[in-house]
Amino acid sequence: MIEATLRLPRGAFTLDVALTLPARGVSALFGPSGCGKTTLLRCLAGLERAPGGRVVVGGEVWQDDAAGVFVPTHRRAVGVVFQEASLFEHLDVRANVEFGWKRLAPSERRVSMEDAIAWTGIESLLARGTAGLSGGERQRVAIARALAVSPRVLLMDEPLAALDAARKAEILPAIERLNELSGITIVYVSHAIAEVARLADHVVLMDAGKAVASGAVADLLSRLDLPLPPGEDAGVVLLGEVGALDAPWHMARLDVPGAAFWTRDPGLPIGHRIRLRVLARDVSLSLVAQPGSSIVNQIPATVEALADDAHPSQVLVRVRAQAGASALLARVTRRSAQALGLAPGQAVWAMVKSVALLD
Repeated sequence: MIEATLRLPRGAFTLDVALTLPARGVSALFGPSGCGKTTLLRCLAGLERAPGGRVVVGGEVWQDDAAGVFVPTHRRAVGVVFQEASLFEHLDVRANVEFGWKRLAPSERRVSMEDAIAWTGIESLLARGTAGLSGGERQRVAIARALAVSPRVLLMDEPLAALDAARKAEILPAIERLNELSGITIVYVSHAIAEVARLADHVVLMDAGKAVASGAVADLLSRLDLPLPPGEDAGVVLLGEVGALDAPWHMARLDVPGAAFWTRDPGLPIGHRIRLRVLARDVSLSLVAQPGSSIVNQIPATVEALADDAHPSQVLVRVRAQAGASALLARVTRRSAQALGLAPGQAVWAMVKSVALLD
């Protein structure tokens, strides 16, 4: 577990947070540019010091100004990956990864070189110089180098921001694999909701230097009372498993608490854990079931809340499956909301046109 209480003036805003992050999985610091995400990350790393602050990681005190404790960065069991890879250009890939590992005492090497290389998939790059690496390859090497110092916490500061879509697609699976295999706590800074939806287990929403909300990704992204991205990016993340396969039609049933979605077969076995993203633009609402519709995913639900969307003609509606805990967001026109009489407590059918399988 990570506990941090920090207050640090930073020009246009003051970082002022008191938060607790879980010991396992990926915790995302999410919010618009300039809201304090990177400043918070740098304080966790010890690269900046918030006067009067306190940082405790797994019971180990890294900062407690009241007690006169401040552990410098090089003595914190932390790996840091920045937006720019900043590799040692005079060294080949293997030497870059070995740089920090060689400086650890054997008793401190909790992550082997072999694991750091395998988890990031850079086996074929080891003999190459850094000058000819693509952006995605450079970031994978930077992640391997950070892992090789055997961190208790891996801090990642928008590692995909400088990459194009193809390179992002190369890196994302490596980060997912790292989370599953290493057991290392990851704190991931991003202003891209798609990255947070795919990677995060826990989300801290930041705005103007403050942590305005913190919680499990499935809970936080479904809330309408937070400054989350409206418009095309509005949607929810659902966690579940493959529940059934329909081989003749090449389809699979993806089960989440209280709901199920039929989609094309992703080639995963029954029982495989999955993460889904359902965008509000792909959900419509009806007062009755539609048996004559091509939309096969029709979920009985109850309206919980309505909120303004990015355009004044539209509203976002949060509904919850009547059979369980899963929430969905739907985008409807304001006129349709009035015509249907949508209000909290009303029974509706959520018509889900498509879902995205994130892993």
